Formats: sequence, C-alpha cells, structure tokens
Amino acid sequence: MRSKTTSLLTSAFGLVAFVLPAVQMTQIFVYGTLKKGQPNYSRMLDPVNGKASFCGRASTIDKFPLVIAGKYNIPFLLNIPGEGQNVQGEVYSVDDQMLAFLDRFESIPHMYQRTLVKLKVEEWVDGAGCAQTPGSTMEAFVYSTTTYQPEWVKLPSYENYDAYGDHGLEYVFREARDD
Repeated sequence: MRSKTTSLLTSAFGLVAFVLPAVQMTQIFVYGTLKKGQPNYSRMLDPVNGKASFCGRASTIDKFPLVIAGKYNIPFLLNIPGEGQNVQGEVYSVDDQMLAFLDRFESIPHMYQRTLVKLKVEEWVDGAGCAQTPGSTMEAFVYSTTTYQPEWVKLPSYENYDAYGDHGLEYVFREARDD
C-alpha cells in the first residue's frame, strides 16, 4: 500500500526507489535570544529540534516596541505596530519540526503569538533556501505578544536586542527559572 506522502517508483533496472515530497520550509524572523551570539542560539543549531538555515539579516518595516520585561528579563516584541523602533533581527528558513519546537519554546499561544511581519532585507546569504536581495521586502513569521502587562508599553524600546548589552538586564535561562 502506498502512503500519501511517498510514492513508489520502479526504474528500468527493476530497482525500487521512493520519492519523498519536498520538505516544507517556513521563514522565521528572530530578534532576541535565538539570534547568533545570544543565549538560546544553540537551540536553532540542535538537529534534535529540527533544521534551521540562516538566510540573512532584516528589520521590521513597521515600528514595534521591543522591550525587556518580567523577572527573567525576556525580550518581548509587543504587537503594537507603529510604536517603538524598526526592530533588527535575523531570518531563518526552518522545517516543520523546528517550527513546532519554536512554537513550544515560545509558549504559543499564551506567551507569544506567531504572526506575519513585513521586513526590509539588510543582508542575505545565497543558497540558504530563500531567495531575497538586500533592499527588498519580504514577509516572515515572528513571535510577538498581545498578552503583555500594561506597564510594559512604558519600558525602554530597543532597535536591536543584545542579552549582553549595556542595559544591565541579565537574561535568565529557562532552566534556571523557578516556575
């Protein structure tokens, strides 16, 4: 019996080959601890979580407040278009397994929501599974939040998050949190 996801082919030599469908890749824009050099970047590289390919750097076309909030100093992109900064980040092409991992990691839908955002491409890597040119615009998914504390809108807004920046707000790893 043939599955819906694979097909059986027989070559002229009588060999059987399976043709698998192309893996669906999704573009994700990360602006916080998942970026290169940040505390959770290793999660993007872990093959157990799935596959993620770095595509390039981009910034949001609309302004958004990017704040560091809560007792664990977590970066949050508040879903308030038109306020804050044009946020800088990185675009990755991820497979379904990595997308599912990221949805769990970002506590969808309670802490973050995955929504589309328009981006201006700053720098792009050829052959990364997504074709863009610097200066072009694109859409990618981003983890932003509408479930934030009211006082967060008054916090300083950042253009580019760096866990080790001069803001003095040390990010607390998930494994070190008390909840």
